[in-house]
Amino acid sequence: MAVSLNLYCNEAPNEIVVSCEAYGDDDDDNESDHCSVDYDDDLLINLFETEVDQMLESKVVSSRFHHSIVTARKDAIQWMLKVHCFYRFRPETAYLSINYMDRFLSARPLPQGKGWPMQLLSVSCLSLAAKMEETTVPFLLDLQIMKPRFLFKPKTVQRMEVLVMQTLNWRLRIITPFDFVHCFIARISSCFSDSHQPNRLCHLFSLASDLIINTCIAAIDSLDYPPSAIAAAVALWITNHSVDEQNLGHLHNGVNQVINTGMVKKIYKVIEGKRSSLKLTPRSPTCVLEAALLCKEIAKYC
Repeated sequence: MAVSLNLYCNEAPNEIVVSCEAYGDDDDDNESDHCSVDYDDDLLINLFETEVDQMLESKVVSSRFHHSIVTARKDAIQWMLKVHCFYRFRPETAYLSINYMDRFLSARPLPQGKGWPMQLLSVSCLSLAAKMEETTVPFLLDLQIMKPRFLFKPKTVQRMEVLVMQTLNWRLRIITPFDFVHCFIARISSCFSDSHQPNRLCHLFSLASDLIINTCIAAIDSLDYPPSAIAAAVALWITNHSVDEQNLGHLHNGVNQVINTGMVKKIYKVIEGKRSSLKLTPRSPTCVLEAALLCKEIAKYC
């Protein structure tokens, strides 16, 4: 079935939104924290190779936002993260929802002077991200909480989801910084005996998840950076290491790939410049339990 490229503009207003006042404001700041570790060089090589193809494709749809979109983007991300925390979604879900939204905005302009198109896009991107990463996904109406400005019918969100997927060329499964960061942290930590402890690694993994998401929020041009470069900058920053050839060499040791040093330095500067505003999300009891289970798994490699 063909999908109108102007779907969100052609829908009649009474078919799209109704005033939303029924939902309360929940200040649940908990966030799901799930991570895995893989030290297999072949897998890392495959990730680097896939990343190259992904970045070549993203150059066709380069990151470019009109100034009026910047504030709307920030508000949309804040809403998505509130819902993300409420449902304790995985960190990857937050990253993907932001990535989908930025890629869509880079490829297609939204109508100016209207609030509901951005809200509809936010709901759709968060829903798609949750479907990609979560084992349990709320109903579309249940996803629209935390006092959104508009409430959309499920059928409307579903049609917008199709438009988003079509605009993204149906590429929803992508390489992310999370695919690299845990291995990078383990590798850089293994070079220093005082850091190579399971509990210490668990703590660093937790910080890295929050920092990746916050860095993508702060860097509006994050689509221009390879996921491996974001992961490298985060790994080096949270382990208190500078960006130099020696430290980067530890990250891809044994793999015939070179991380873009220039990109890593740019992201590192973003983190440095925004560190006062990069507030890390408190860990929930659920996350503590997950971290404990992860520590047992990490201990096998230490």
